[in-house]
Amino acid sequence: MYNENFVTAIIAAAGMGRRMKKSLNKQFLSINDLPILAHTLKKFDNCAYVDFILILIKESDIPYLSFILNKNKLKKDFKIVYGGKERSDSILNGLKNIPKETSIVLTHDGVRPFVSEEKIREAIENVFFTGASVLGVPVKDTVKVSKNGSYVDYTPKRDELFAIQTPQVFKTDLLLKAYKIAEEEGYTATDDCALVEKIGVKVKIIPSDYKNIKITTQEDLIIAEAIAKSESQERK
Repeated sequence: MYNENFVTAIIAAAGMGRRMKKSLNKQFLSINDLPILAHTLKKFDNCAYVDFILILIKESDIPYLSFILNKNKLKKDFKIVYGGKERSDSILNGLKNIPKETSIVLTHDGVRPFVSEEKIREAIENVFFTGASVLGVPVKDTVKVSKNGSYVDYTPKRDELFAIQTPQVFKTDLLLKAYKIAEEEGYTATDDCALVEKIGVKVKIIPSDYKNIKITTQEDLIIAEAIAKSESQERK
């Protein structure tokens, strides 16, 4: 609960993880002897502002999720909802199943296990400036735009570019409106902020850190192991 607002966290873990090239979906791979999704769930389960956790999962992955939940009991109330064909379909399924008292909803990638509880709280605290807030970090590399993938069209200013992370936090009625309009007009986006931006809402960027990586490739697993070991040593 934050300022008498009921907060629901939607954890998106219904992806296939094709780029990982593993037989097991990436959210169930282990880092430091614990499944990635278990690391992620623990962060939101420990966050004082979060009241309810909704887990989006593929029906075929239920045995893996059950194993995680049996080994790592959640203190908070939670619900399991099946994902859809695309990420946006999954999030919409989640929104249709959140507790009716939810006034703040956040969406988070199940494969971002290193988000800090402090940053989760900060993103929630800042949602009331515009109705939407998101974690992000300045882009470190120079980015080139190429429309055909072969030649550079132009180079945007690096100091204007941010790598956007999750959680992405919204006033519930705002995100529901954005999804409703997107559904009616037949467009999708790669993240939830883009749908809110489409209806004219400015999203507040909360400075994050570079540890909050999305584990997508085998190279990311190597980085994740290093981060996990570093965090483990810091706690000692």
